[in-house]
Amino acid sequence: MPARRSLLLLFLLPLVPAASSAQAPAAPSPVGLWQTVDDHTGKPRGLVRVFESQGRLYGDVVQILDPDKAGALCVSCTDDRKNKPVQGLQIIRGMQPDGDGWSGGTILDPETGTTYRCSMHLADGGRKLVVRGYVGISLLGRSQTWIRQG
Repeated sequence: MPARRSLLLLFLLPLVPAASSAQAPAAPSPVGLWQTVDDHTGKPRGLVRVFESQGRLYGDVVQILDPDKAGALCVSCTDDRKNKPVQGLQIIRGMQPDGDGWSGGTILDPETGTTYRCSMHLADGGRKLVVRGYVGISLLGRSQTWIRQG
């Protein structure tokens, strides 16, 4: 009889959800609206919306905060974004989960038209996004910290 009861429990146990998974908070995500900051002046530069599509992250410029640059075009771009307005331009493409962050995608600098490999991770409890663009290896690049807006 005890063997029969153990066998029954063995089959029924996978049907019972684990208590910890039902209460586990959702993992923080970079999906949302982010304010970018100018590397040289430290002033807000624009807003980028990061979104998920087919398991990858992408980011579009939704607003340029400097009115003098609001109509700028990506004249130096060399791909499908050439001569497109920077506002509305997809600057982050193909980011994939990688441990505590995301990598494997690219980020475009619309001022120079240069596309860099990219990695990013959340900081400060998800209120900041550290975005690193680099050539070759991550050591040869620079990071920006974006501030969550929504």
